[in-house]
Amino acid sequence: MKKVFYIVVVCALLVASGISLWACKPREDTYEIALVTDVGNIDDKSFNEGSWNGVKKYAEDNGLTYAYYRPTEDSHQARLDAIGQAVENNAKIVVCPGYLFQTVVYEAQSLYPEVSFLLLDGEPNDENFAAEEGPDYRTDPNVHNIIYKEEQAGFLAGYGAVMDGKRKLGFIGGMDVPAVIRFGFGFVQGAEQAATELELEDGAVDINYWYSDSFEPTDPIRTRAAEWYSGGTEVIFACGGKLYLSVLESAKAAGKPIIGVDVDQRAAINETKENVITSAEKKLTESVIIALTAYYENEGAWNETQSGKTALLGAAEGAVGLPTSEDSWGFTEFTVEEYKDVFDKLVDGTIDVDDSIANMPATTKVTVNEIS
Repeated sequence: MKKVFYIVVVCALLVASGISLWACKPREDTYEIALVTDVGNIDDKSFNEGSWNGVKKYAEDNGLTYAYYRPTEDSHQARLDAIGQAVENNAKIVVCPGYLFQTVVYEAQSLYPEVSFLLLDGEPNDENFAAEEGPDYRTDPNVHNIIYKEEQAGFLAGYGAVMDGKRKLGFIGGMDVPAVIRFGFGFVQGAEQAATELELEDGAVDINYWYSDSFEPTDPIRTRAAEWYSGGTEVIFACGGKLYLSVLESAKAAGKPIIGVDVDQRAAINETKENVITSAEKKLTESVIIALTAYYENEGAWNETQSGKTALLGAAEGAVGLPTSEDSWGFTEFTVEEYKDVFDKLVDGTIDVDDSIANMPATTKVTVNEIS
């Protein structure tokens, strides 16, 4: 009886500290595939959830045990501790979604050389940008990285918005990190491409552009979005984790839409379909399943094209795009057929979206109002 009592108490403490219920069972239960969440949880309608759905589907389809672990706080050490908990529970492979895991996996790959890691949205490095030679990037053989061509997904969202008749757009990014910048710069390029094809006058499209310095919903984001909508902005691309919740709140109050990111947020947020016209997706679920499939087909190890290497995935690989199902398509003027046509041009290279993050793309049809 005492043993059961102790297990219940330990489970309660683990849950209170953020460890998932999947991990909260007697130690004879172990979990082969693990996911450690980034900021937020597996129900964030964004990056964590999309990645977790891939883990869950692959594991259940193949009869493998799996669990997720939520760090106790938003810090490097908490994420590393959560990986340690997964390893203690006999994880064979750990999925790490988000650029914040770059420094964590940089350390974990040598701490746990017998464990494999799948890093989404980054490459392991020490983030020592102050060093003369820059950060030390190192990917050990037990790690495989996936980076996405976010600029292509952003391009499609900006293109679609302008083709749908929008002329005053907004972009609110979480932080000015590479992935978010590529989304934003792609959004600007897509708007410029559509305006050019429509033969609009120079400066006919206006984009308010701001990095909010947060991936969480905040009052400043809500206020900024409300001000933009009241000033005539017709749609805002809410780009970064759960910040979309603040933008969505202002959008609902104004009776205007947002563009989601990472996953199909129009489908995920059923009660607000009219306020989400599309989402610039990374096919996270599919990417995780593809990587895990290759891993297990190679007898539980990264193959030679994955081990210590980074895959760059975009439209050609079916890894980015806009959702096109009837429930997910919120455009009224821009059609699925028109979308497929421009998507195919990304695939075959007819349209080349610049992936540079150094400077805002040059435009003539679009005026970008950068807000600090």
